[in-house]
Amino acid sequence: MGLPTIAPYPVPRQDDLPPNRVDWRADPARAVLLVHDMERHFVGAYAPEGEPLSEVVPNIRALGAQARQAGVPVVYCAQPSGQSPQQRGLQLEWWGPGVADAAQEAIIEELAPEPGDVRMTKWRYSAFQRTELRSMLHEWGRDQLVITGIYAHIGCLMTAAEAFQQEVQAFLVADAVADFSAEEHAMALRYAAKRCAVVESAERLVKDLAGSAVTGVENR
Repeated sequence: MGLPTIAPYPVPRQDDLPPNRVDWRADPARAVLLVHDMERHFVGAYAPEGEPLSEVVPNIRALGAQARQAGVPVVYCAQPSGQSPQQRGLQLEWWGPGVADAAQEAIIEELAPEPGDVRMTKWRYSAFQRTELRSMLHEWGRDQLVITGIYAHIGCLMTAAEAFQQEVQAFLVADAVADFSAEEHAMALRYAAKRCAVVESAERLVKDLAGSAVTGVENR
C-alpha cells in the first residue's frame, strides 16, 4: 500500500507517440492548462536526477510560461494533507492515507503557482470529481484542457476521459506527464489517443498556445 519508489525511465519522444484519431489543435482562446498533482508528496517518489522528471518539469514550466503569456488560465490541482477516512474513501484501501503532512502538499518550487493562477483541491483520480473545474471552464468560456503532471495512467488519464464525456477537448502532453514506469506511461498515451484525447509533445503545444494570444481573461 502507498506510493512505489519510481525508477528512472525515458519519456516518449515525438517518434514514439501513438497516432491520434482526431486532429484537434490547442487554441489559446479556448484552452486551460492543468498542472496535476505536482506536489512534493508525489514528486518525491522519483529519483532526483534524470528522466522522466528532468524532461517533464521543464516542459510543464515552458507550457505554463506560454499559457500565461497568451492569457490562458493555469490551474493547479493538488491533494490536501490530513484527509479523514471519509474524505479518502476507497482510495484509503488502495493507496493509504495520502499526503502525510502540510509541507508535502506544496507544489514543487520549480513549478510554484504564480499570481493569477488557480489552485484547486483535488479529491479523486479525476480533477473533475468534487471540484469546481467544470464550472470554471464554463465561466471562462473554454472547452479545451491541456493536461500535465502525475500520474499519466491514473489521474491524468481519468481527467482526460472525463473531459471527453463533458464535451471538453483534452490534450495529454506526452512529455509533460510522468508515471510509475515507461510501460504504464505508454499505455496511458495509447488509450488517450484511441479513446478520448489528443496526445502531443510539449513543444508542439507550446507553439499552438503561442498561435494567437488573447487578453482580458480573468483568472479566479
